[in-house]
Parts: sequence; C-alpha cells; structure tokens
Amino acid sequence: MSTDDSIERIPPEVCERLGYYVYLYVDPRTQKPFYVGKGRGNRVLSHVSSKVESRKREILDELEGLGLRPRLDILAHRLPSEETAFRIEAAVIDLLGLDSLANKVRGWKTLELGRIPLGDLVAYYAAKPVEIDDPVLLIRINLLYRHGMPEDELYDATRGVWKLSKRREKARYALAVFQGVVRGVWEIESWHPAGTTPYQFRDQEEERQQGRWEFVGHPAPPEIQEKYFGKSVAKYFRRGQQNPVVYVEC
Repeated sequence: MSTDDSIERIPPEVCERLGYYVYLYVDPRTQKPFYVGKGRGNRVLSHVSSKVESRKREILDELEGLGLRPRLDILAHRLPSEETAFRIEAAVIDLLGLDSLANKVRGWKTLELGRIPLGDLVAYYAAKPVEIDDPVLLIRINLLYRHGMPEDELYDATRGVWKLSKRREKARYALAVFQGVVRGVWEIESWHPAGTTPYQFRDQEEERQQGRWEFVGHPAPPEIQEKYFGKSVAKYFRRGQQNPVVYVEC
C-alpha cells in the first residue's frame, strides 16, 4: 500500500540518500504515468501544491475532485549527476510519448538522448550545409518537434508564435529547423497577430500574446522543398543564440 498521501515533506536525511532522481506521477485510476520529472530534495512533491495552470494541474484537480491523489513513483535515484537525471528523463518521455503525458515539451538534448529512428539519425548527421539565397525565416522548434509528427502538426508548431520585427514582411518562406536541420518548408501567405488564426493542434487561447506574430501559409513549391528540406542550416545560428528565429536574405 502506498503512503504517498501522508508525505508532505521528505526528511533531509532521506533527501541526501535519494540524491538526483527521476520521478513519475501515476494516475491511480489507470495506473499509468501522466508526468515525468527530475530533480532532488522535495522536487517530486512541488507539483502537487502548485496552482500554475497546465494539463498536469487539470489532472491533479480531477483527482482531487474524486478524493484521490497521484501515486508518486521514483523511477531512478542516487544518480551521479543532474545531467544523468536529464538523460533518463528525456529517454522516458520519448518512450512514453508526449501524447500520453502532461509534459509540455520533450526532454533535454532530444537529438542526442531522445528516441529517434535510425534512418532519421543518419540523415541528421549526414545533412549537407546549404547556402540560402531566398528571403526566408529560419524557425527553430527544438522543444516542439518530434520525429514522425504529421505535416499539419509540424506546420502549427512552426507558424507561431514569434516575437518579430517588420522584417518578417520581407520573408517569402518559413523553414522549420530541428537541431540545425530543415524539417519543413512553407511559403508565407500573410502575417497575423498571435492567436488570431485557427490552430488544429494547439490551444488558440494560449497563443494570444501581445507583440507576437504568426503566419498563414502553404507547402513551398517542390523545387524549394528539394533545395532546403533535410539540409543543414546550423551555420546561420550563432553559438548560444537564444532567439529561435533568424532572418536570411530579408
């Protein structure tokens, strides 16, 4: 029998023994994990009391309404470093899949550590650099991308929402970039304030952010697709660059 209900805080001596760990929140109704996390100390308990709105919070509220609490499982502990915890967390999220979890994004360093078909992995490391001579926006979607995602979902992940200057109007094409390699190419038709055009795979209300923009477009012509898809554009991103968008020839 689980004693999770009686645990409000982990004793310091236990925290020391646990070290870095990876944990699961398990739905007692289905016995399936709905959240994967990593941390040390009392991190595993922090989400239970958090009131930040999220899919995780929705599930916790559902359980609370039924008089239930999630089962808290420690998947691995006494890990030698935080990086090791990151690696395990990323692998577990990819194994279970974001569709079955309340995690918003995939784990850390998803190309090096996440689940990926061998053919895709070979394609990434063998991608040839390309010289861009069209007016394009390179849009890095490392946290939203997953291998094998439908093109419509990739389009939703790429087209918004971004903090952009008026230079956006000069861009003709938008290139979705994952780990420096182009995974999607669209021709931009028009720009709109964030959250004002319908999304198929994202919550439109969450996209309403003042000062940000999204585009509406369609797949680029075959010759443009062939020119850029699967090519490396890593050289256009500066090392340590935080902005996910780069203007080229704009």
